[in-house]
Amino acid sequence: MSPQPIGTPASTVYDNRTAQALGAGLRAIDRLVPPLGTRAAFRLFCTPLPWKLARRKLPAPWSTVTWPFEGVSLAVYHRSDIPPGRPVVLVVHGWAGSATQLRPIGDALAAEGFNPRLLDFPGHGRSRGWRSTLPQFSRAIYAVASRVGPLHAVVAHSLGALAALHAAGSGLSVQRLVLIAPPASPVTFLDVFAGSFRLAASLPQRMRQHIERAEGVSLAEFEPDWFAARVAQPTLVIHDEHDRVAPFTAGQRIANALPAARLHMTQGSTHRRVMSDAAVATEVVRHCAGARTRQ
Repeated sequence: MSPQPIGTPASTVYDNRTAQALGAGLRAIDRLVPPLGTRAAFRLFCTPLPWKLARRKLPAPWSTVTWPFEGVSLAVYHRSDIPPGRPVVLVVHGWAGSATQLRPIGDALAAEGFNPRLLDFPGHGRSRGWRSTLPQFSRAIYAVASRVGPLHAVVAHSLGALAALHAAGSGLSVQRLVLIAPPASPVTFLDVFAGSFRLAASLPQRMRQHIERAEGVSLAEFEPDWFAARVAQPTLVIHDEHDRVAPFTAGQRIANALPAARLHMTQGSTHRRVMSDAAVATEVVRHCAGARTRQ
């Protein structure tokens, strides 16, 4: 989850007047036609903000390929200077983020003998679409892995970390995981989202039911208890002690739940800067390498 996660109070994404107008409009629709109010709130909830008006590219030697996915297209970055045969590491961002934020980690992996692939999720970066969901993040990881795999590791930031855990727990073939600043339960985002717009107390549950029907998956599958029984890969959890977007306790909870996880605490990196921290990149590479010999 990067710059603004799902469920961040409206005032951090919109100016006060816009937030008030959106809240008033959603409340009015929900009072008049509750099913329509649920769908309208769902559409706003699933729109990454700020909108991706600038589709930046990574500079050479990074280049982009696009692949069709669920009616849109996914943008995946790779380095043209990587020889064949290197272990593939898929690197994914969080909500309202993009692959460009994770270039320092990608470059560090490339320097140590890996083949990093950086993914823009649907509705993010240079991938097509304007909306996305957490279950769709998980399916996108699967889709890319089917093209570039087998995967040696997945490195994932914030909401992407929950998607990576879900993919691994659903059978994705991957040897190691790195979770950077994983957030709390996605169900809490619904409560915060509704509260930030002063929406009806019943709306979070209605939105949850709408999401689960639309996506065909229960949000309970993105909780630590679900992961704990299904994810056995060696996992590194990196979290800043004073993360103000995803609380450090969320990283602790996930690390404690997984049978083969180690928690690495940082100080002063913040939720976004952790992705460009050279010391963090070193920890990521070290974990991905494990007993592997540099190529």
